Amino acid sequence: MTPDDIDVWVGLDVGKSAHHAHALDHDGNTLYDKPLKQDEKAIRTMLGKLSKHGRVLLVVDQPNTIGSLPLTVARNMGIAVAYLPGTAMRRTAQLLPGDTKTDRRDAHVIAWAALKLPETLRDAGPDDETLAALKLLAGHDEDLAHESTRHVNRLRSLLLQTHPAFERALKGERITRDATLALLERYGGPMGVKRAGIEDVKDWAKSNGLRAGRIIDDMFKAIGEQTVTVPGTLMAETIIPSIAHDIKTIRDRRREVGRQVEKLLEDHPLLTVLTSMPGIGVRTASNILLGIGGDIANFKSSAHLAAYAGISPVTGQSGTSIKGERPSRRGNKRLKNALWQTAFVASTKHPPSVAYYKRKREQGKHHNAAIICLARRRCDVIYSMLKNGTLYQEPALVA
Repeated sequence: MTPDDIDVWVGLDVGKSAHHAHALDHDGNTLYDKPLKQDEKAIRTMLGKLSKHGRVLLVVDQPNTIGSLPLTVARNMGIAVAYLPGTAMRRTAQLLPGDTKTDRRDAHVIAWAALKLPETLRDAGPDDETLAALKLLAGHDEDLAHESTRHVNRLRSLLLQTHPAFERALKGERITRDATLALLERYGGPMGVKRAGIEDVKDWAKSNGLRAGRIIDDMFKAIGEQTVTVPGTLMAETIIPSIAHDIKTIRDRRREVGRQVEKLLEDHPLLTVLTSMPGIGVRTASNILLGIGGDIANFKSSAHLAAYAGISPVTGQSGTSIKGERPSRRGNKRLKNALWQTAFVASTKHPPSVAYYKRKREQGKHHNAAIICLARRRCDVIYSMLKNGTLYQEPALVA
């Protein structure tokens, strides 16, 4: 639906128990300006009255949580919906007279932006049950990921405070391996591990099917590098097992979420298409699908998709003194993060991507800039795959 198809623009400043609705016609005349209960009947009545003036577009400032009911009611009535991002709303407010901050003015700003600046509007989110469920799972998984990171950082902090050499022995992903967490949960920190002895620790690990021989050797080597006991070590030894247990629990919950996502998308035609590309797993595929609103037809070209994601360079030019490009700070964050993560994984494991990344680094680009360049290149391929429904194919080698 294009702006020419709309007769009434409704701005809805959403709230927990009540909203404020402001409706404008083609000429900017106010058709409606009243508070509105967070109630299906009230929303349906308001939209029904405005529908008598012609085709209606409902625009909200919050498409999730408290904005979900108005969007669902509007869709059920066959009314078009859209979303005005916060940044665009604040900038639009600066164009209008007055600087008050009220629900009534916010609703007017939303309606005015929808009427005069339709390019600022965004998709209001999925109305498909599968995509809606996927969005909830993705949000839950993101919360769990943040929680896991917080616990891992706390664990590292305790080890670094009491025994830096022991912490170094668990550098990188080592500290989050199942075997490492199991050992820390059972024995605590370096004091508990030392007290048990290397033979008992290895026997316990073997009897529990843990592949931890190298890790255990490195642990005891690190323990031997420190002879003093840092104040607070005894208390840290009692805290470490519970943190390790929490990290394991969160990891198990994330695995379950991953299985739910996979089951949810097992019949989705685009899941197989996306995961056929190196660097894209089920989680990143789900975030890409959410980022594009479940339909690549929303984008006219790969350049449009890249610009929407915020991975296209922004040109800065002023006279003859300023001319250059910089990374975009805008874009759909979910889609941008997903494309960045897949490019990062590919830059370490996929030979053509590794070669491209190295070439960009040799050209003087920093790590993040090189990854963004790779993400932009892969965006062209992803767009083509989704548009044509084809699986990924390695590029032909040039003789």
